[in-house]
Amino acid sequence: MFPLARAAQSLVGRGIQHTAVRGAHRKHEPTFHDKYGTTALLGGAAVFSAVWGYVLTQLNIEWGFSPIGRTTPREWRE
Repeated sequence: MFPLARAAQSLVGRGIQHTAVRGAHRKHEPTFHDKYGTTALLGGAAVFSAVWGYVLTQLNIEWGFSPIGRTTPREWRE
């Protein structure tokens, strides 16, 4: 192995070891996602469902796009 590559590899390895040791000694403080992640997800799902439930049931949306049964043929002119 080239000396420069070997030095870079040991430097990277030492940095990773240092980061792992530093993280192992620190107390884990809960973040926002640890505290409220599931609640926020369920709340968002409830709001999403409520809004789309209202839109799909209360607005007069024509769901059948086929003109069959809604149009009547005109009399044929000769």
